[in-house]
Amino acid sequence: MEKRIGEIIYREDLYPRLKHDPLIVQKYAEDLTVLPPIEINQDNILIDGWHRLTAFRKAGKESINVVVIKTASDARLKELAVEKNSKYGMQLSQEDKEAYAREIYNITPEKKRTAKKKHIAKILSVSERTISGWLSKIDRDSKVARNKRIFNLWMACYTQEEIAKREEVHKDTISEVCRKMAELQKSDKPYAEHLIDFEVPLYNVWKYRGKSKGSVHPGNTEPTIVDNLLYLYTKPFDIVIDPFAGGGSTIDVCEKRFRRYFVSDRKPVIEREDEIRKWDIVDGLPPVPRWKDVKLVYLDPPYWKQSEGKYSDSPDDLANMPLDDFNKTLSGLINNLAKKLHSGCRIALIIQPTQWNAPDKEYINHATDMIKAVNLPVEMGIQCPYQSEQCNFQMVEWAKENKRLLVISRELVIWRIK
Repeated sequence: MEKRIGEIIYREDLYPRLKHDPLIVQKYAEDLTVLPPIEINQDNILIDGWHRLTAFRKAGKESINVVVIKTASDARLKELAVEKNSKYGMQLSQEDKEAYAREIYNITPEKKRTAKKKHIAKILSVSERTISGWLSKIDRDSKVARNKRIFNLWMACYTQEEIAKREEVHKDTISEVCRKMAELQKSDKPYAEHLIDFEVPLYNVWKYRGKSKGSVHPGNTEPTIVDNLLYLYTKPFDIVIDPFAGGGSTIDVCEKRFRRYFVSDRKPVIEREDEIRKWDIVDGLPPVPRWKDVKLVYLDPPYWKQSEGKYSDSPDDLANMPLDDFNKTLSGLINNLAKKLHSGCRIALIIQPTQWNAPDKEYINHATDMIKAVNLPVEMGIQCPYQSEQCNFQMVEWAKENKRLLVISRELVIWRIK
């Protein structure tokens, strides 16, 4: 059949040839009658015959003989174009074929790549050995990237079975990858051992300069506090649990210091919902797979009335509970955690006394309430002052008028498991 030349679409992104030859066009234009039809798809997109089409245009023709081949996708169209140009007419150069092989292989899922190599070799009319040589760097880079994903999932406390299923590899591969990558490189050790970008804490007052960058979240904890706790109570590849993940700063510090982590939250922030597991402590302890490897639990819960309504309207939300229920739920969590942990582990709770938002602005020291309700020895109490700008003008004027002190510090309680 014939098709008007003006209706035929040449898409450079789908046509495989990197260079065209004007001499071939000139030769074809001198005798159009011997040329076979060009091939297009149902949308008039050129599959094969650029030199023939251009020769007809050069000769001033308005139509050309075509064969129509239906294609289901752009990828299929390109494969057909490559196959045709690899066998007929002015064939693709080795450079063109290699570029195409890399392009297709890069977007092929890893689990399908073995079969795809054979397919690419067939349509390019080259040996599988040649294809393997062209794609070896992609295979190496893909393996490095895959191993990094495996290691990151292991650091986030996913089980070997979960990782193997996600990456579609054998569980033994997961074990071997994690074993090798857990052997710290020379460049990693200074970070893992707190020798870089860290100021050793010497006293039980932890001050920090302003608020660190991170996801905006009403319960986002200060990374310096987490970093100090990791230094004091954990070693590289110990597991840290944070069931009030907030903006995810615990993840960031653990990754920097090569600690494994299990972080969860009642309502993970959208931008980190792929990293923070969804879990409400009201439903029980988080489903940590290896409690025996846990060395530190870090608790930065909602500070009762100070956070009322900021997370949700649910009565099961710690911030919305009556004080007695708040104390019972939080202390119950700590006591239940203690039953799971072995000797020498620590539980750290950071919380600010409620004052401004309390009924009649009564001073309520939540840390003291927890110490009374938790059946564990307190190893240390630490003050973590806020910056003074936490108090607004109204609060300052109230303090002056009523001769009251304003709370500008959080209290960090460290329990040690006996």
